[in-house]
Amino acid sequence: MRSLLSLTILLFMLAEVGHARYQSDGITTFILVRHAEKVDERKNPDLSPEGYERVGFLATMFSKTDIDAVYSTNLIRTFETARGIAENNALEIQTYSVQTPEETTQSWLEKHRGGFVFVSGHSNTTPTFANALLGRQHFDGPFDESDFGNLLIITISEAGESRLLHLRY
Repeated sequence: MRSLLSLTILLFMLAEVGHARYQSDGITTFILVRHAEKVDERKNPDLSPEGYERVGFLATMFSKTDIDAVYSTNLIRTFETARGIAENNALEIQTYSVQTPEETTQSWLEKHRGGFVFVSGHSNTTPTFANALLGRQHFDGPFDESDFGNLLIITISEAGESRLLHLRY
């Protein structure tokens, strides 16, 4: 029931964000997620069956949203999490480095102004990149290692005003 409510709120917000996109090209939207569940604790594991189920749900959730760019770190689990979104939008997945969040997010803002950008990251990097996009410290640390359901939607206006919608999926 809680998932259904979250999904309903998400769809409503996406409709509003999508409407705002056509009202003003200056609104840039970022969708940030941590990779889905991994199969094991190896250095570069694939996703588990539950992870692939989550990926399918994520791709379906955003199937009606025109995504302009898809970013992932260079690990299997983040690539696989982003794959459905990229395929739905006929996009190549672009890699990014987690070492320079301020510079990377500034580059994204300049390159994709007025667009929709999907970013697949990790429990310890997604909050850091969200803070950089928001221009303030909202998250105090990483997501819990066992938590794969955070969905962050950040909108940034032409004037640089940022808003965060933090959902669970």
